[in-house]
Amino acid sequence: MKILICVENLLMDGVKRAATVIGNELSKENEVMYFSMATTPSFFTLTAPLISVSDPVNSGRSFRGSEPLKKYASQISDLLHTLFVGDYDVVILTAGLLTSFSPRIKKEFPHIKVISWLHNNYETYMNDYYSQMRTEFITGLTNADYVVVLTDHDVMRFSKLQAKTIKIYNPLTIKSDSISTLENHVISMVSRIDIKQKGLDLLVEIAKNIPDDWKIRLAGSGPDNDKLRTMISTANLESKLKLTGSLNDEQLALHYQTSSVFMMTSRWEGLPLVIGEAMSFGLPIISMDNTGAQEYLRGGEFGVLTQYHNVHDFNTKLEPLMASQYVRSFWANKSLQRRKYFVLSDIVMKWQNLFKAR
Repeated sequence: MKILICVENLLMDGVKRAATVIGNELSKENEVMYFSMATTPSFFTLTAPLISVSDPVNSGRSFRGSEPLKKYASQISDLLHTLFVGDYDVVILTAGLLTSFSPRIKKEFPHIKVISWLHNNYETYMNDYYSQMRTEFITGLTNADYVVVLTDHDVMRFSKLQAKTIKIYNPLTIKSDSISTLENHVISMVSRIDIKQKGLDLLVEIAKNIPDDWKIRLAGSGPDNDKLRTMISTANLESKLKLTGSLNDEQLALHYQTSSVFMMTSRWEGLPLVIGEAMSFGLPIISMDNTGAQEYLRGGEFGVLTQYHNVHDFNTKLEPLMASQYVRSFWANKSLQRRKYFVLSDIVMKWQNLFKAR
């Protein structure tokens, strides 16, 4: 089967990480190609060929504007040409901009199965990311053959627009050869440095209240790097809140293994890969409430959920995890139980079955 996986770019983020992990695995049994609207180098290793447009968009930012079909006419033309020349069976459109191209694809190639793959939640897409192109986004969803989402929350909401909406989890992406001893007084976090979405302003407030013998270690990079460093310095938290920058897979594995708690403060998420990664290293999870954390933790069954945006509640529920290795072990075991739902081979099988579905 010939499959084309389309992305805006291949810079480091969860969408592209999931797309490349799934695509590389699919390429073992299918003829897979990647199609990018940028020519910036891929952060991720690709085991399938990459096609780029003749008029690249190398801004490094995902599109959040209006009139996508007009502004991306050249890139759509290149995509249609690629589909024609390649004679593909399936095209996977990641996120909303590419989803808006689906009516053009179905008009030219009605035999190609078009799958819209959405990595964030309904409210974020409709009310924020694609509020200026909501009509085109919705039309794209209704013209796709299937919509793939990551949570029950989003199945319920997107199925009102496209009846063929299904849930397929993103897989674990880092091999965990050993798990944490839960002895180090380190709380790990992995996040793009985006203060608003990732709640990093809330993180700074939380860090003010942790004991002196504990520290938070945040891995990641992003547009708000300098702003976050200034916030940390202003609050005199350099000894409690450490920024490591971006880490490769080997470094990230060590980051998890040498910590004893994993935290997330995001205001919104689709299905955050980092929670699954932390679970695979046997870390107890504590997260502010959002739809992605709700799905991973099953409402608090597999980790500690705190009230939305409530720093005091987060600190209150974090305290027992820091105070007791027994409590950490209890939630670590819950994490190891939950990670079984995110095995790559099982998830790829669901994709293979979707390609065959009518």
